[in-house]
Amino acid sequence: MTIERMQTGQRMSRIVKHNDTIYLCGQVCADATQGITEQTQTMLDKVDALLLEAGSDRQHMLSATIYVKTMDDFGAMNAVWDAWVPQGYAPARACVEAAMARDALLVEISVVAAVKKD
Repeated sequence: MTIERMQTGQRMSRIVKHNDTIYLCGQVCADATQGITEQTQTMLDKVDALLLEAGSDRQHMLSATIYVKTMDDFGAMNAVWDAWVPQGYAPARACVEAAMARDALLVEISVVAAVKKD
């Protein structure tokens, strides 16, 4: 059993690889002063960067759990999500309304992916 932790701090690792599976910690936006569209896009940009660092990409996502502050933002968040996920590669997904760690945050995501094999 191989476990590799990347970008590890006291509280968490941003990436954990176990054999050929990658687990990303919850990702939020780059700028919480923005609206749901911008928060969702920059959050997904961070997911792209972490997947790349871990040896994967969007096509290898296995599951995603999305937390939105209010379901009023569900449609706008999904518009960004739908444009981001490659057609035919949608992961298993759950989306729930949840309290956020900071009041200005509107969306957070946790992703599990497979390592990309060349």
